[in-house]
Amino acid sequence: MTARRGVGLTPMETRRGIIVDAAVLADELGYETFAVPEGWGLDSTPVVTEIALRTTRIQLASAILSPWGRTPATLAMTAATLQQVCAGRYVLGLGTSTQALAEGFHDTPFEHPAAKLRDVVTQVRALLAGEPAQLRRVPGARPLRLGQPPTSGVPIWIAALGRHTTRVAAELGDGWIPALMARDRVAPWAERLNRLREARLREARLREADAPDRSALTVAAGPVTVVDENPDAARDVAAACTAWYLTAMGGVYARSVSEQGYATQVSAIVEANPRPNPLRGTIPPDARPVLDQLAAYGTGDQVREQLEPWDRAADIVSILLPPGLPWPTIEATLRAAAPPGRPV
Repeated sequence: MTARRGVGLTPMETRRGIIVDAAVLADELGYETFAVPEGWGLDSTPVVTEIALRTTRIQLASAILSPWGRTPATLAMTAATLQQVCAGRYVLGLGTSTQALAEGFHDTPFEHPAAKLRDVVTQVRALLAGEPAQLRRVPGARPLRLGQPPTSGVPIWIAALGRHTTRVAAELGDGWIPALMARDRVAPWAERLNRLREARLREARLREADAPDRSALTVAAGPVTVVDENPDAARDVAAACTAWYLTAMGGVYARSVSEQGYATQVSAIVEANPRPNPLRGTIPPDARPVLDQLAAYGTGDQVREQLEPWDRAADIVSILLPPGLPWPTIEATLRAAAPPGRPV
């Protein structure tokens, strides 16, 4: 089996130059995808443009764009334009984001997120396929089409963790990008989603309706990853990033990992980090199984060994780089985690 590897970053990483340099190196090392984050800092779309102009092969994803901050029409224009800029290498990443961002940043009520995601994905696909906009707020207006040639080939990868949003990913997405999914849970969840997808395809064929083109989802998932000559130092950085996600972010990831079978460990992590900090979090010893499921850390050889089980769990193992890493650590991590057989 040929290992397929990708790279992702957190929204807390706002050093634009570092992001671009990491993408250029990932392109050189043979990574398949590079996911540019967006939260409350950098707008990912111009960063994707900058990376596209400095790379030649790697697939570039906006991971993820929020349906609360952009209309379906804006998302369709963005995707079609970036597909041109990236010469066909662009992936539109969509997800429901979080209540904290929707309400505290975009000033939009976080209501029925799965339904919102389904509606936005459906509308974006229709616009990219050349169909007119679906107007609901101003029904008397004349619906317009996207002023570009149809570009229905833009892949849409969906970030989803909950039961309802993962169903949207299964039925409407080309890929699934779950964040902080335990390694041993990825393959079973992917199998379930592909069964849902097959059922959706059968129903669509019976109705002679449009169906997703792909017979299976592309699953892009992976661990928080840090390489350091000192394994303890690497573990501490990975632990701090993991603890931050589990104790902040409005409880989204804490609930998800708890539902994956680690409720006791998550409670211990929350108790050990009363004041969440992305750089100073800690994982208590009795919660170590969670860290080992969500992270890969240590020397280069140790990380390469830890990524092997991930290769059997996901189609693309997308390593997640913690925010604020010094460039030598980023470079060492990217080289160690690069697809086997490539020069490192």
